[in-house]
Amino acid sequence: MEAVKVTGRLYSMKEACEATGMTYENLKFYCNSGLVPGVKRNRLNRRVFDEKDIAWIKSLVCLKNCDMTLTEMKEYLDLCLQGQPSIPKRKVMLAKKRELLVEKLAKVQEAIDYIDWKQQFYDNVLSGKEPYVSNLLP
Repeated sequence: MEAVKVTGRLYSMKEACEATGMTYENLKFYCNSGLVPGVKRNRLNRRVFDEKDIAWIKSLVCLKNCDMTLTEMKEYLDLCLQGQPSIPKRKVMLAKKRELLVEKLAKVQEAIDYIDWKQQFYDNVLSGKEPYVSNLLP
């Protein structure tokens, strides 16, 4: 791969990781997997990233947090590279992920509510406001 001359701010791998919150290993893996298209190299053949790359890598972090698999992320990237005509397909992909995340959020909220209730129960028992009762003890 040839070194590419790019104008503007360039980020090293370490700086890109700091700017995006991604680990070095994950960024390297994503680059090697083709999830960061058009990876540029400096004269020392080290990867460098411009502002657009950083924005895309931040998008990848978000997609990963949306529970997208690598295959789904590659499909999403391919659609992005097709430009505006693929927006309806991308919207469908994101809508499906959103629906799953809303379901997951509801389950997490139920778990938080349970913990809050249980902590209040324990506080009440310890302060003598309420007797201790357990479903596990006779």
